Amino acid sequence: MPNDALVSPGELTVSQGVAGTLPDGRSVIRWTIGSPSGVRAEVLSLGARLQALHVPDREGRRSNVVLGCERFGDLLGEGAYFGATVGRYANRIAGGVLPLDGKTHRLSTQETGHTLHGGRDGFATRLWEGVPVREGRRAGVRLRLHSPDGDQGFPGALTVEVTYLLDPAGQLRIGYRATTDAPTVVNLTNHAYFNLAGEGNGTVLDHLLSVDARGYLPVDAELIPAGPAARLLGTPFDLREARRIGDLVTDPDQQIRRAGAGFDHNFVLNGSGLRRVAVLSHPASGRRVECLTTEPGLQVYTGNHFDGALSGPSGRPYRRYAGIALETQHYPDSPNRPEYPSTVLRPGEEFRSMTVYRFSAE
Repeated sequence: MPNDALVSPGELTVSQGVAGTLPDGRSVIRWTIGSPSGVRAEVLSLGARLQALHVPDREGRRSNVVLGCERFGDLLGEGAYFGATVGRYANRIAGGVLPLDGKTHRLSTQETGHTLHGGRDGFATRLWEGVPVREGRRAGVRLRLHSPDGDQGFPGALTVEVTYLLDPAGQLRIGYRATTDAPTVVNLTNHAYFNLAGEGNGTVLDHLLSVDARGYLPVDAELIPAGPAARLLGTPFDLREARRIGDLVTDPDQQIRRAGAGFDHNFVLNGSGLRRVAVLSHPASGRRVECLTTEPGLQVYTGNHFDGALSGPSGRPYRRYAGIALETQHYPDSPNRPEYPSTVLRPGEEFRSMTVYRFSAE
């Protein structure tokens, strides 16, 4: 297809071009989705990835507010999760052990001995097929991936669709669908790291965060959930009112220390259906993003382990707290926790999930 506007509902535009080439010679496609609000999203076929998201501040100045990689090859290595669609199971499965219908499946694991974000070769490193789409007053791109039976040890052949849509007001909607030919588990999310000051522009320590939750899942030393949800009151996890991230990551709470001086925890959200679950704001620029989702959990990760090894499109290295991930999802290790909401998907059923990022400047 030509590198020009493919879909134009109103003032929305979608264009595409080649972003780069994989070592095996396959091309990675970039779709650019523009909105009259000034919000512009860039999506890559590699990992069905939100590569950039340009958002205006209170003065109308636009900056990219999600972290990316300066070197294209880093998206196949240390930067593989930046903005990617992660799966087949987002977050951790303890020991790579998946019990299902009386049978135990052994999954691909990382160096920790646990399965993280679908295994060593999860969805973030795959090349997805994409087409531009229009739904009402929204425009964007729909990406599709087939995951065969036994992929990373997971049972069942899984077909997955992820759709990125912008509307004229600049709301970014990410919709997920999946079907299977045999019982399996599915937990999908987007792994964008936000910095509302602009990618590469310092840390998120001056950002304010609120989360509408009734509890959070404490973790053990290997960041596996250690039991039922814990109370929020009197802890740094009580984000029912907006709090400054820099004050939270320095709290002496054992759970904050355990995650490397910050959050890497799943919040047990209030409500059901598509509802607002979190708000992240940056007082200096006025940028604000509301996160809405149909999911029961939100993994908040404050970039505690960035060490400067990766640089973004700005050319600046990402150091500790360079971004914050707000990963809407089911709970980690649910296959081994029958008390958690089920992530099992069976033939004849359809997995559906929706997350919306609503931007404003004040």
